[in-house]
Amino acid sequence: MKFTLSWLKEHLDTTATLDEITEALTDLGLEVEEVRDPAAKLRTFTLARVLHAQQHPDADRLRVCRVLTDEGEKQIVCGAPNAREGITVVLAKPGDYVPGIDVTLGVGKIRGVESQGMMASERELELSDEHDGIIELPSGQVGQRFVDWLAENAPEKVDPMIHIKITPNRPDALGVHGIARDLAARGLGVLKPVADTAVPGRFASPIVVTIDPAIAEKAPYFTGRVIRGVRNGPSPDWLQQRLKAIGLRPINTLVDITNLFTYDMNRPLHVFDMAKVSGNLHVRPAAAGEEILALDGKTYALPEGAMVIADDNGPESIAGIMGGEVSGCSDDTTDVFLESAYWDPIAIAATGRAMKINSDARYRFERGVDPAFTRPGLELATQMILDLCGGEPSEVVEAGAVPDTARAYRLDTARTASLVGLDIPADVQRATLTALGFRMEGDLAHVPSWRPDVLGEADLVEEIARIASLTKLQGQPLPRPRPGVPKPVLTPLQVREKSARRQAAALGYNECVTYSFIDKASADLFGGGADAVRVENPISSEMTHLRPDLLPGLLAAAARNQARGFADLALFELGPVFAGGEPGEQATQIAGLMVGHTAPRDPFGSRRKVDLYDAKADAEAVLAAIGAPAKVQVNRKLDPWWHPGRAGNIALGPNVLATFGEIHPRILRAFDVKGTAVAFTVRIASVPFPKARTATRPALNISELQAVERDFAFVVDPQVEALTLVNAAAGADKALIDSVTVFDQFTGLEGGRKSIAITARLQPRDKTLTDADIEAVSQKIIDKVQKATGGTLRA
Repeated sequence: MKFTLSWLKEHLDTTATLDEITEALTDLGLEVEEVRDPAAKLRTFTLARVLHAQQHPDADRLRVCRVLTDEGEKQIVCGAPNAREGITVVLAKPGDYVPGIDVTLGVGKIRGVESQGMMASERELELSDEHDGIIELPSGQVGQRFVDWLAENAPEKVDPMIHIKITPNRPDALGVHGIARDLAARGLGVLKPVADTAVPGRFASPIVVTIDPAIAEKAPYFTGRVIRGVRNGPSPDWLQQRLKAIGLRPINTLVDITNLFTYDMNRPLHVFDMAKVSGNLHVRPAAAGEEILALDGKTYALPEGAMVIADDNGPESIAGIMGGEVSGCSDDTTDVFLESAYWDPIAIAATGRAMKINSDARYRFERGVDPAFTRPGLELATQMILDLCGGEPSEVVEAGAVPDTARAYRLDTARTASLVGLDIPADVQRATLTALGFRMEGDLAHVPSWRPDVLGEADLVEEIARIASLTKLQGQPLPRPRPGVPKPVLTPLQVREKSARRQAAALGYNECVTYSFIDKASADLFGGGADAVRVENPISSEMTHLRPDLLPGLLAAAARNQARGFADLALFELGPVFAGGEPGEQATQIAGLMVGHTAPRDPFGSRRKVDLYDAKADAEAVLAAIGAPAKVQVNRKLDPWWHPGRAGNIALGPNVLATFGEIHPRILRAFDVKGTAVAFTVRIASVPFPKARTATRPALNISELQAVERDFAFVVDPQVEALTLVNAAAGADKALIDSVTVFDQFTGLEGGRKSIAITARLQPRDKTLTDADIEAVSQKIIDKVQKATGGTLRA
C-alpha cells in the first residue's frame, strides 16, 4: 500500500513529522517497507541570483555569470540558453552531489574560465525531464533552501511517498482513510470525517441491473448509476501527480477517479462506456466456453460459474477483478455507467486464482472491503465525476442488499493485563475502541463494518494493545509456583528427541527440515497416499498429502544435492509422520540417510561405499542415546521400500524400535538418486521407558578383578543370524558374562554352512575365576548356543 504524506494529511489533521508518522505506522502493525523522500536529495541546494552574464571568450554557447549567493558573489560558467541577469536560480556549490548527473561538484575550469559551482535544471535535480534551461524561480530569497521554497510553492514535488506492508487481516488499511484512522487513534492527529454526500438523480436510469439467484450469495449487493454528458480526457495535474507518486499511470479522468477511490477509501469502482453496452446489465455465472478481452489487453477463458457482469451480448467485466476492454472508457466517452458493488471475498479469491489475474480490485475484494460503504462510495465518486467531467446523473440502481455484518463482543477491561501484560485504564480502553470506529454500549463493543478481522473478545484486546503500543511492555520474571528447584519443563519424549538429534549430529549427519507434505506418488511408495491424509487445499501439486515417513523428504534432498555435484551425503531429520488424519495417528521418528562413500579420497585407502552395517551401527547408537535396551532382536518383516535381503528391523518381540538397511532400487529410481543409499528410521515413542525413574544416574560399579576372555567358533546353518548366537551366549550367565562380540565369519563350509566366531568377556565381581569356573561357564555358553541355533562347536 503506497500513499504520500500530503495525501494522508487530507484525511488526518496532524503536525507530526514524517519520521514520527513512519515510526508510529510500524508500531501499529502497518510495517513501513520504504520511504521515498524527494526532499532528502535536495537539502544542500540553495537559491541564488544572477547579477551579470556575459559571453564566454572562447565558446559561443557558454556564458560567464556573476552569481550572488549566501557566501557572496561567485563566478559560474553556464551553457543554458536562459542564463541571464536578474533571474533567481537554484545553486549547487562545490561539494554538493547532483543526483541527475550522478556527480559531486568541484571547482573547475571550463574552456579556461574558472567555475565555482553550477546552476541546476529540473532534470539535474530529478524533478522532471526538463533540461532545455536552468530553473527560473518567480520568487525566493538568496540563501533560502530550495526544499523550503518547494514546500511553500510546489509541495507536490517534495511530497514523501510511504510504502507499508499490509497483513491479510487488515483490509481497512488498504485505504488512506483507514491508515489515518489508526494514526488518529494513536494520538498523532485528528481524523477528518468522510463527507456525507448524496447526489440526487435527475432522470431514471436507462440501465437496469439484475443478480442471478444462483450467485446471490457471492454477489450480495450491487449499485450503479448512469452519468451522461461527461467530458473525458486527461485528469487534473493534482490527480495525475497523486497517482504517479504511488507508481500508477494516469489514463483519463474517469479511470483515474476509480483508481483514486481504490487507494483513497479502499473502494474499487468500475466505469462502463454506455455507448458500448447493449441492453441491461446482469450479474451472472459465466457459461462454459465464454471469453472476455480484459483491460490488460489479454483474452481470458472464463471458468464456468465465475461471476461476470454481462450485457445482452455477453460478459463485459470479470466481477470484482477486472473490467472488459470492449466497454472501457476513452477520451471520446460521453455517457457512462458507474458501478460500486460488494463481492464475496472467497468467490473473488477463487476466480482470481483460477484465472491467474492479479489486480488492485481483486487484492482488496478478496481481503474484504467495507460493504456498508458501497452506496456512499458511489455517491462520492459521482460527485467527483460531476466536478471534474461535468454531466448529469441518473437515479441510483440497486440490486440485492448490504450484507449484515453486525456483531458485538463484551469488553473485559481487566483481561488486557492478563493477555498482553499492559495495565491500561478502562476509560482509555473504551476511548481507543471508539477512536477506531467501534460503537460502545456499556461494555459491549459493536464492530464496525470495515473490520472483518475482529471476531472475538481477544481481538478487542489486541486492538487496544496495538494502539497503546506493545513497546511499553516491560519484562517481568514469572513467579515460581513453589520454592526450590523447578520441575523439568521438557516431557520425557521431548528429552528423547533432543538426545536423538544430538546423537545423529555427533555421528556426522547434517540435519534437514523438510515439509510435512509430499506428493501422492511419493506417499504411495511409502505406504501412504490415502484420502485420510490428503490436504484439502494444498499450496502446490507437490504437497498434496501428509508424509507417511521421513525418508521421502531426505531422498528428495539427496537427489537435489547430487544434481548439484554433492555425491557423498549424510542427512537426518526428526519430525512427525502420519498414518491417518485423526488424533493419535501421528508419530515422531528420526531418520538418517547415507549416499555415496564414507570418507573423501585419501592416500590411505580409507574410502569405501556406505553399506547397511553403517546404517545399523548408527541406528544402534541413536537407540542407545535415547535409552533403548541393549539386548534386542533383528527380524526381516520389512516394509516394501527396504531392500528385502539387505535390511532388518531392530525389535523387542513384536515391538519394532528401528529399521535399517539399503533402500529398494525401485524407490531410488523414483527419486532419481544415483548409487546405493542406506538409511535407518528410529521410532522414538516405541522405545520403552525405564520402569524405575530417578533424577540421578546409578553408581558406577567397577570390579577390581581381572576380566577373562574366551573365544568360541560355531558352525551353524546359513540362515542363522549372528545376533541370535550372540544373545544366546550372553544369556548363559548374565551375572558373569559382561559382553559377547562377533570377530569373525567364514562361509562356504560343507553343506553351505557357515562359521561364526565370538568372544565372551567374563568379568568376576567377588572372586578371581579358577580354571574350573571358566570351564563351567564355557560349557554353559556352548549348550546355550547349540540349543538356540542348532549349531556345533567348530573343531
